[in-house]
Amino acid sequence: MIRRILFATGLVLLLLGSLFGYKFHQINQTISQIKPPPPPVIAVAEVKQQSWSSSLSTIGNITAMAGVSVSNEVAGKITALHFESGQSVKAGQLLIDLDTATDEAELKGLQAEQQLAQIRYQRNAQMLDKHFVSRSDYDQSKATLEQTTAAVNAKQTLIAKKHIRAPFAGELAIRQVNLGQYLAPGSAIVDLQALTPIYVDFSIPERQLAQLSNGQKIQLTVQAFAEQLFAGEIIAISPEIDSNSRTLKVRALLPNADKRLRPGMFAQVQIDSGSALSVLTIPDTAISYNPYGNSVFLLQHAEQGFTVQNRQIQTGQTREGRVEILSGLQAGDRVVSAGQLKLRNGMPVTIDAQPAPGER
Repeated sequence: MIRRILFATGLVLLLLGSLFGYKFHQINQTISQIKPPPPPVIAVAEVKQQSWSSSLSTIGNITAMAGVSVSNEVAGKITALHFESGQSVKAGQLLIDLDTATDEAELKGLQAEQQLAQIRYQRNAQMLDKHFVSRSDYDQSKATLEQTTAAVNAKQTLIAKKHIRAPFAGELAIRQVNLGQYLAPGSAIVDLQALTPIYVDFSIPERQLAQLSNGQKIQLTVQAFAEQLFAGEIIAISPEIDSNSRTLKVRALLPNADKRLRPGMFAQVQIDSGSALSVLTIPDTAISYNPYGNSVFLLQHAEQGFTVQNRQIQTGQTREGRVEILSGLQAGDRVVSAGQLKLRNGMPVTIDAQPAPGER
């Protein structure tokens, strides 16, 4: 009985072994027929040595020479409006009147007291010479005159503050108040901006400080008037370098006679330093920008073609789609300019005969 069981078990094992051996053979044949994917196709660009004019490029913001939100210093109800939204005004031009009826009535009373104090003072001054009044009476009448004069001046100043005027010449924005409205102290009435001339403020890396000087010419463009160049000159260079960004602030002045430039505009600024520079450049499409640093994929020769290797670089200025390379590459190196997303270090690649679409 035991011999029969052992014989049957051996027979089953033999059949299973044959079956699985056949399956394993089929799997091996299938795996051997699977081909690896072809190398990814990439576009390549060469690191070029170019001559760039030594103008510096940066971005800036247009800033008004003077800009305020006109407001009232004392409370009152608006009795007259003397301007419209968007109007050009001169320095000292009247904008609004607040109610001064009560103040003017009080002023008349104070002026009457001042007039009486003046008469008493003059009379005591004449009688003092003849010794008809005491020195103390004379001093008291003099002090009373000074007090009443000060009260009159204070009331006149208060009334003047209720006639609100433009602090400087410029362009008014949208009116924010209406006739008959009561204004608490410090209420916003209208914004006022001086547009002629106008400033542009921008920042420059500290390594370019030696290329800057007061009086240096600049040109800028803005999106609203992309075809027009606006000219100006540097008038101020900050003596302090920002320890976080390692940049310094610069201000330039532009005439802006046509008032096209407006505060808050974004500007592309070009600073002319008057000489040429020899720089290494690559297309901006070849660079991968990351928080930990910029990099490119460098093309390298291999036994059966080409492979790629990630390389950290330091970049400089950007002009017309090409980026200045400060370190990490040499003239003649070839880098991947399209197709970087599918690459990793050491991967074989196939070079496309055509350059990247942006370089054709």
